[in-house]
Amino acid sequence: MRLWGKIWKDNHLLQDTVVTDDREDTRTHKIFRCLDELCLSFDLSKPIWLDATIKEFQRHSKARFYQDNFIDEIDFDYLEIQVLEE
Repeated sequence: MRLWGKIWKDNHLLQDTVVTDDREDTRTHKIFRCLDELCLSFDLSKPIWLDATIKEFQRHSKARFYQDNFIDEIDFDYLEIQVLEE
C-alpha cells in the first residue's frame, strides 16, 4: 500500500510525502500505520477519525483532516491523505 499525505493552506500545497507499507495485514491496519508514519514525518499529532472522515475515505480512498480532527492547534487548513496503490 502507498499512501500520499499532503498539507494544504490557502489552496497551496505546503508539504507532501508518500509512505509505503508492504506488510501482510488488513487494509485498515496498513492505513493506520501509514497515517502514523505521515504524522511523524510532518511532526503532527495523530488526527481523530470522525464519522464524516470515515465515510469520505470509504467512498473515495481519500480523506481530509481539518482542525476538528486534531486535539492540538494546527497552522494549516487540512491534512489530506489519498491511497495511491493497494
